[in-house]
Amino acid sequence: MKTYYLVFGFFLILFNTYAQTYTREEVNTSIKENPSFTIHEDNYLITGVPTNTAIKSSTADIKYQISFKQLISRDPIIWDSYMFLTYTQKAFWNIYEFSSPFQEINFNPTIGLRKVIYDETDHVKGVASIKLNHESNGRDSIYSRSWNRLSMKYATNLSHKSILSVEVWAPFGYQDDNSDLLEYVGLGQVTYSHEITPDKLNFEIAVKKGLNLDWKGAVRSRLYYNPFKTKNQYIMLEWFAGYAESLIAYEKFTSMVRIGFVIKTNELDFLKPMIK
Repeated sequence: MKTYYLVFGFFLILFNTYAQTYTREEVNTSIKENPSFTIHEDNYLITGVPTNTAIKSSTADIKYQISFKQLISRDPIIWDSYMFLTYTQKAFWNIYEFSSPFQEINFNPTIGLRKVIYDETDHVKGVASIKLNHESNGRDSIYSRSWNRLSMKYATNLSHKSILSVEVWAPFGYQDDNSDLLEYVGLGQVTYSHEITPDKLNFEIAVKKGLNLDWKGAVRSRLYYNPFKTKNQYIMLEWFAGYAESLIAYEKFTSMVRIGFVIKTNELDFLKPMIK
């Protein structure tokens, strides 16, 4: 019986060691001292081929994304939350075709508020945010695609290696360009990420479902591997299967496997429990 209590106590101590996330004081210090201009979503350059159609110069492509965030104030604005601006630009480049044209470039600026949620011991439990989004392809006439949405997101750690985030949105101002867009993008997205080996191997999957009875949504899975000495640079393997990967062809099903270089965001790293 004594051995049982010793073993149980060991695992309890081990669990508590991993379960301690950042404290309120540590988060506030981080906000005060860290750069106000940071990465928002992953920044990457990946290339690949389709899995549901013939592979040729017109179907293979390069996809890249640039994403950053600017913290407007280091002091809380309202409801103990911080205001920020973000900008994300995603491009689909048919580089293997003659003259290497761009299929589309999507622009996504936002403004929002972010609030860290703490548990009863004043350790980080999750983070909530609300954002006003505009996303468009910057084109006009019959090629114009755009929509606006008010989005709310909550992210929390499920374990010392796993993070779950749920985002829902209320769209508006999209009917003129793409009246049936919600049938393909739905009203939200669920993302699950798991750190297989710290700072070395990670897995992520994101799922969204369109507003229809058919399967019109998307699944995006990513495997990150870090062969470098820095913590935020990875080789990423991505498989996207579904609709609305790009705005110009949101109603077209695509299945693309791509691989390339990514500077991985660390925006939610403070949700990971610290070893103390």
